[in-house]
Amino acid sequence: CSARGSGDFAIAGPMDIREKIDSAIEMVRSKCDSDSYIAYLQSFSNTYGPVEMLVPVYEEILADGRVVGLSIGTRPDCLPDEMVNELARLSEIKPIWIELGLQTIQQKTADKFHRGYDLPVYEDAVERLGKAGIPIIVHLIVGLMDETYNDFMATIDYIADHPVSGIKLSMLHILKDSLLYGEYVKNPFPLLDEETYIRWVADAITRLPENMVIHRVTGDGSRKTLAAPEWSANKRHVLSGLLNYMTKNGLYQGLNYKAKTGTN
Repeated sequence: CSARGSGDFAIAGPMDIREKIDSAIEMVRSKCDSDSYIAYLQSFSNTYGPVEMLVPVYEEILADGRVVGLSIGTRPDCLPDEMVNELARLSEIKPIWIELGLQTIQQKTADKFHRGYDLPVYEDAVERLGKAGIPIIVHLIVGLMDETYNDFMATIDYIADHPVSGIKLSMLHILKDSLLYGEYVKNPFPLLDEETYIRWVADAITRLPENMVIHRVTGDGSRKTLAAPEWSANKRHVLSGLLNYMTKNGLYQGLNYKAKTGTN
């Protein structure tokens, strides 16, 4: 994420909720002309704040007839019991998903990019959301600093055997307006090339259960602020490369998945 949070294309400014929904629909209409939309609270942590202030926002979004569901991006340490209870109540009106940015299970890596919470915090949030019947989408970053192939696959295997409904994968981007950029300039570290990224993601997909929804297999930082890797700016090329690689090698989701605890 940049300093403005993920989803830099999102509408900023003091519009009310209805105006933001109208503007967002106009932005995506050329790609998907539909009467039904999933609202996405993406940037920053959208359960961070007083519950009595946030819940009316969620309610107003869900009250829009064009909105069929709400996906909320947040942190596991921003989900107190009171918030989880309110989300469970609202999910009886329309579907709600919670998206959590875990990124990795390797604590040494998480400390390097200042994630700010330990794995048990994530596990506690997942358990409470699961009991409340709220589906979880987890975000992972491929190619984090100093992580090996085995480190990444350990994270994938962990997610594959835990009760999350979906996953989003993204390459590590170095953005010019981020703290990571300053660290990268001072002490450059290797980034994955496109070929390696495709191979890692393809292998990861084979280790995920067939019933887990893969929402994203790559991301693209803003070309204006992207410092590295430059190849990641061409999302279409990455997607076609991944499809070709998996087709050529006979790979598919679930091929190498082995259930351990029976939670999926």
